[in-house]
Amino acid sequence: MTAQRRRAAAILSAATFAAVVLVVTALAGGYRINLTPSEPLGLWRIVPLDRPAAVDDLVFICPPATAEMREARARGYLRSGSCPGGIAPLIKTVIAVAGQHVEIGASVDVDGREVSSSSLAQRDGKGRPLAPFPSGVVPSGYVFLHSAFPGSYDSRYFGPVPASGVLGLAQEVFTYAP
Repeated sequence: MTAQRRRAAAILSAATFAAVVLVVTALAGGYRINLTPSEPLGLWRIVPLDRPAAVDDLVFICPPATAEMREARARGYLRSGSCPGGIAPLIKTVIAVAGQHVEIGASVDVDGREVSSSSLAQRDGKGRPLAPFPSGVVPSGYVFLHSAFPGSYDSRYFGPVPASGVLGLAQEVFTYAP
């Protein structure tokens, strides 16, 4: 091997090592990259939450490893990631907590108040039918999630999720809203 090739190999090795260290450090520090249109694209941070999730909190949450979530992953609604079931954490707004009544019709009402940008789609982008979650009271230990993005897959379709899946508040670091 020539000196030039050894030098190039050393530089490539150092760059690879630095990239791995950067990624591991970012993940350990709670940084995530959002590549979905439900919230602005870019770099986000998971901020620890020292209280129960509340209405209007924008959170990172691991969805439960259920048959519904596996089906959503198979349909391409959810990305692969580090949550149970191999799904990436979601960034969603909490719109209802335990004890609140959620009514799902043409749009979503919480305790009789309509949630803006909450109309339901009958079909996904590939023409497959979407079934809304039945209306009801959010059970103890659960939260109801929403995103204003029209194509968002959220609690309108999969229902309340365990609040124990909340990883923390979602904080924008460097984002772009197309």
